[in-house]
Amino acid sequence: MAGSLTVLQSIWDLLWAPFADFAFMRRALVATLALSLSAAPLGVFLTLRRMSLLGDALSHAILPGVAIGFMLCGLSLTAMAAGGVVAGMLVAALAGWISRSTALKEDASLAAVYLAALALGVTLISGHGTQLDLLHILFGSALGVDTPGLWLVATVASVSMLALAAAYRGLVLESFDPVFLSAAGRRGWHTWVWQQGFLMLVVINLVAGFQTLGTLMAVGLMMLPAVSAKLWHDTLPAQLVNASAQAMLAGYLGLLLSYHLDTPSGPTIIGCAGALYFASLLLAPGGWLPRVLNRAHRVA
Repeated sequence: MAGSLTVLQSIWDLLWAPFADFAFMRRALVATLALSLSAAPLGVFLTLRRMSLLGDALSHAILPGVAIGFMLCGLSLTAMAAGGVVAGMLVAALAGWISRSTALKEDASLAAVYLAALALGVTLISGHGTQLDLLHILFGSALGVDTPGLWLVATVASVSMLALAAAYRGLVLESFDPVFLSAAGRRGWHTWVWQQGFLMLVVINLVAGFQTLGTLMAVGLMMLPAVSAKLWHDTLPAQLVNASAQAMLAGYLGLLLSYHLDTPSGPTIIGCAGALYFASLLLAPGGWLPRVLNRAHRVA
């Protein structure tokens, strides 16, 4: 009996004691779980639209706005978040204008603009802060989430989930049949409205994630679980649920490993999401092993 209690105590200490003992761990866990619920489903829609790299581009594009907010107000979360939202939408609008006004396709114009924005943001932060400030903004610190940061993530997650639920049918139509949606649009609700609204949701989730995961890592929690979920399910609702569940699991495991191994929290969380993705590549119905077994079965 004593041995069983010792084992249970060891499991408790390993899996939950850090969150029970430390308030900063609880804040980090809540922020990561909230971000997982809102960001991962957006990643599913990005993969559905074949826009997987858009999230990465926008995560870099918000950096100049974050940098300007940092320059004006220091490490003020409100100022940096507002600057990030404005910068992300401006970059998306500029890339769209370039693709409509020149011979460049939208992916090429977006790549060029976000690289310039990334360089500008790094230059601004480096010239007006320390290297520690730059690393904090680029890679985040989930263990450093304070109460205002937690409120920001919770608010963004709540708004995103409500907006996604309200716009679900329109987003599905716009993803699968934008021509029909445009033809059936009433009172100005055409395809571009859904596109811009969806991009706004992506941007605010990336901005909410930059404090915990950094501007370079925030997109990982959005895209890796979404791509992985596609290997497990063919239906959209199942992919949405799977992506959120994988993101939440990656966040929990990443925080635990970060605490026990003393590693950076943001990259560790994304590393766990990457591990789940590679496990899905191997074991999921759309992955490598089931396909090999099916081929072997057909041959036999």
